[in-house]
Parts: sequence; structure tokens; C-alpha cells
Amino acid sequence: MKIAYFDCCSGISGDMVIGALIDAGLDIKILQRELKRLTIKDYSVSASKDKRHHIAGINLKVKYKESRHHRTFTDIKNLIQKSKLSAKVKELSAAIFLNLAKAEAKVHGCNVNDVHFHEVGAVDSIVDIVGATIGIERLGIEKIYASPLPLGSGWVETSHGRMPVPAPATLEILKGVPVTSSPVAAELTTPTGAAIIKTLAQDFGDMPRMKIEKTGYGIGSKDFQQIPNILRIVTGEYSVGAHGRAPMLMMETSIDDMNPQIYEYLMERLFKQGALDVFLTPIQMKKGRPAVLLNILCPEDKKDHVMDIIFKETTTLGIRTHFVARYCLERKTEEVLTPYGKVKVKVSQKEGNLINIQPEYADCKAIAEKKKMPLKEVMDAAKRVYVAAKK
Repeated sequence: MKIAYFDCCSGISGDMVIGALIDAGLDIKILQRELKRLTIKDYSVSASKDKRHHIAGINLKVKYKESRHHRTFTDIKNLIQKSKLSAKVKELSAAIFLNLAKAEAKVHGCNVNDVHFHEVGAVDSIVDIVGATIGIERLGIEKIYASPLPLGSGWVETSHGRMPVPAPATLEILKGVPVTSSPVAAELTTPTGAAIIKTLAQDFGDMPRMKIEKTGYGIGSKDFQQIPNILRIVTGEYSVGAHGRAPMLMMETSIDDMNPQIYEYLMERLFKQGALDVFLTPIQMKKGRPAVLLNILCPEDKKDHVMDIIFKETTTLGIRTHFVARYCLERKTEEVLTPYGKVKVKVSQKEGNLINIQPEYADCKAIAEKKKMPLKEVMDAAKRVYVAAKK
């Protein structure tokens, strides 16, 4: 799976996103061609090499004629949907603008569809948002992760007058997103940038385990003395090594006040949501209280679904997570015909060499009960038949 990590060391804006995507391999001619599918005129998009603190990247510029026309969320949604853009670009772009509209509606106390965009509704912001989704699709990025966002401080001039940094809409958009401080007195994370990363990012935190392929730097318009005004994007594949090694997420929580009958139902729900393993360990907590340690192994992209089930179905108040390496043998299931009936057999191999044979318990049990014979005899017969057939 191809993933991208947005290192927002100096915040994020729409033009910095596209600049970093171009630096990471997006062809600007393809970007310009795709943007023409929107029915907007009198603008141009250009990209040039630039530097901040001796770090080279791409500075994106969108030039357009000034207009007093303000678009509503409905106008922008229709503009996107009626275009000839791909279905994925339409879906993601509309979702980003919806997050913007919800934030603006909350700040200004109006209905979402009645929101009139000013800075955000300008041509450059439409180009930034749609262009970012075009870049994500063209580079084949399937999952996006991001660092915590520095917001900046001070004041910014808007169509509504002077506003504190971060802008009210930016704060509204970033509810639930980890943020961090910055030494720069300027707007580092714009509403457009906040909406893009809030909508597209799977999670926020440290860089996930990955095999790095490319890096791209988007250069911001301002040049700060304290830090380089850049957005860094790192693309690559999840690090999957030899012999089935793959990073997985281990989730665990200690529970000491729950009816034990619930665990069976809980485990069933967790497996249905993508958990690869669920197990319970008896533990002893403070003041000698007996408890249960619940462990769940799952792919990282199943984390939110699994976590939601744990919080809803158990009495826990917190969950711990950490990455683990998982090593798997090559596995396949075959069917053998024993003297007593058909039995499925699970076979594991390493580099083509047979390691283990495990008859399917349910098949063997059904035969043993029907034939009124020892279960182990049925299982041994299935193994013998499989080995003989492979000689």
C-alpha cells in the first residue's frame, strides 16, 4: 500500500500541499490539464523552484482576477460535481469543502448551505483543494498520515477584518486533531490547509513504519527567520519484509469491573471488524484486585473501528497501542479424502518447504462424532493422506 506522511513542521496551506506533491513527482502539466475540467476562468497556475533556509522545494502560485463575487457552499459543490473530474477527486474535494462549510457555519451562526466563502471561496482556494486531491490520486497515494499541526500566533487580515491566529474557522476544523506550539508569530496553518489535512489524514502523530520512496517540499510564500517555511511530504510503502514480516498494531487495556460473559460477544465483534487476534490474560491490579488484560492485534487501518467497539462494549476508560512486527509463514488450505470422509487441511510453508500440517478441527470433530471414533485418529489420518499425496 502506498502511503504519504505530511510533516507539517511549519504548518500547512493549500499551495504548500500542491507544491510538495509536485516536488514528490506530480507532473504540473497533468495538474493544469485536470484543473481545466473545472468551469472557472481567468486564472493561471505556475510552479517554480525556491528555497527556505537553504532547503529547496516548489513554490506554487495561483494568479487570478480579483472579484467581489462570493460563492456559497452549494455553488462550489455544484461546480465540482458538474465538472469532468474523476469520481474520486470530486468526492474528496467536496468532502474538504464540506468540512470548511461546517466550520464557517458554526463560527458565523448560519446554515451550511448558506455559507458565503470569502478567502476560501476565491479561485486560488478552489484550485488548491481540487489540485491537492488530483495530486493524491495521480501519485497513487492510498493512505495519508500527518504530524501534529503548529498553528502560529498573532493576527491575520481577513474580509471580516483583523482576526486572531489561529483563525476561528481553523480552530473549528481542527477539533480532535493534535496541534503544537511554534515560535513564529504568523498564521502557519490556514483554514484551507487545515481542511485538506483534516479530511484526508488517516491519523496524526509520528511517521508510520514505511519504506521511503520520495520526499517533496512545498515552499510557503513567507520567509521566517526562526524556521524554514516548508511542508514536507514523504511517500513510500508500508515496510513489509521477508517471510511475511509486517507492522501491526497491538491494542491493550486492563479491565477489572466487567461481567465476564461479555467477553465472548466482544471477541466476535472484534474479529468481524478486522482484528487478527484477540486474547485475554488474567492479571492482578492495585489493591490485589483480579482483572483481565485484553489484547487485540489488528492492521493499523482498522484501529478506529476496533477502538470504537472496545469503548462501546467494555467498561474501559483508556486503550494503549504500540506497533509490533508480525512474522507469518506462507499458508494455504487444501482438502483431502480420508477413509472416513473429506477433511480440510491447513498447510504452512517457508520458502516452499513444508513446515506444518493442521487438519480442520470442525471437519474432524464432525466425522469423529458420526463414526463414533477417537478424534485424534481422524486428525492423524488426514495428515497421513496429505503427506502421502505429496510424495
